[in-house]
Amino acid sequence: MRILLIEDDAVLGAAVHDQIAGDGHSVDWVKRLDAASDAMASTGYELVLLDLMLPDGRGIRFLKELRARGDVTPVIILTALDQITDRIEGLNAGADDYLIKPFDLAELSARIGSVARRYTGNPNPIIRHGALDVDLAARSIRRDGTPVQLTAREWALFEAFLSRPAQLLSKAQLEDRLYAFGAEIESNTIEVHVSRLRKKLGADVIRTERGLGYRLGAP
Repeated sequence: MRILLIEDDAVLGAAVHDQIAGDGHSVDWVKRLDAASDAMASTGYELVLLDLMLPDGRGIRFLKELRARGDVTPVIILTALDQITDRIEGLNAGADDYLIKPFDLAELSARIGSVARRYTGNPNPIIRHGALDVDLAARSIRRDGTPVQLTAREWALFEAFLSRPAQLLSKAQLEDRLYAFGAEIESNTIEVHVSRLRKKLGADVIRTERGLGYRLGAP
């Protein structure tokens, strides 16, 4: 997934960034609400991690404005505000989940996966696709019962296809899944990763629509 992290604490922000990047997501990290608004205006995110107390305002206002204009991007609030009233306000404003600081980074990864699955319409972390058994929560795959090891970027790419099984994904959309702002992208990066996935998971697991993009193959 491509995730926007809005957090002004340098230490926590770096820890969260490294955790979710290590999970295979591409992460853009901003420290102010105005920068967050600019990022969301130019980029399609699949999840937002939102601190409530930012240097230029409250995250609740940002969230309410997001929902008021019809933006349904999933939002998980990360905050030190631990009163029940704060949590109720956040959830009523349109947050999908709420984590109180300090939190365990592994729990954050689990919450991200849970929210993402709900939004793709499949809350079950276990998916069977042909000869593949995929555990989205454990980030593991078995092919005909044999474990298959994927790199973080291979997993991120395959997860993109699983979350939109009937959808054609362009090369640009797939690149967005793998890279945050400013990262250099080789012209053949997607082709290389798709080739590796086919070798590991099966030649027909990803179909090429010549000149258009790629889609998940039939089970």
